[in-house]
Amino acid sequence: MRVNRILLSAALIAVALVIQVSVLARLHLPGAVPDLLLLVVLGLALVYGHVGGALIGFGAGLLADLAPPADHAAGRYALVLCVIGYLAGLARPENGRLKSAVGPMVVVVVAAVGSTLLYAGVGALVGDTAARHVGLGGLLFTAALYDLLLAPFVVPGIMALARRAENDPLAETNSAAQATDISSGWLSSGTGLRIGGQRGGLRVKAARARVARAGRIKGVKRL
Repeated sequence: MRVNRILLSAALIAVALVIQVSVLARLHLPGAVPDLLLLVVLGLALVYGHVGGALIGFGAGLLADLAPPADHAAGRYALVLCVIGYLAGLARPENGRLKSAVGPMVVVVVAAVGSTLLYAGVGALVGDTAARHVGLGGLLFTAALYDLLLAPFVVPGIMALARRAENDPLAETNSAAQATDISSGWLSSGTGLRIGGQRGGLRVKAARARVARAGRIKGVKRL
């Protein structure tokens, strides 16, 4: 199960990062850039919980920090996505199933705004004032808008893949085979007991029949 989580998360993060850098970052949209990597982390965190969300967010953010053309200090986005993944994992439903799309959409908007604010705050601590020149208000609005428009096409699919990986069809097949063997063993044992019981019952019935037959014969003789 753990291996499935790691492999699936690594593959989804790698694909999202490639699309983020090669496609979304080159659209030159006004304001912020649609954050596909954030949406992938949110989708996985809503299935794996807060611990898995924090670990996946840290790994995804660190990979984004090191991938070109990154122009900020390494670890900055890793911290942001680690916190966002942890908080998003706290919103995971107990049964793993979402009753409506309102909850995930609220999580996406809050995560988009929170990640932008946190990224700008960490940047201010290390001396990066780019957010002030661009305009923080415009970044917050466009980040929430772009991520909200992109979320219906990303988050449900990510959550479905994560749930399918959690089911582990190979493990289910092995478990089903073991259960079949065990049930077959119990059935065979039970059949043996029933056959023995049937044999004992037949013997008792035969003995009773002989006794009844002998009694009838004696009765005839007495007549």
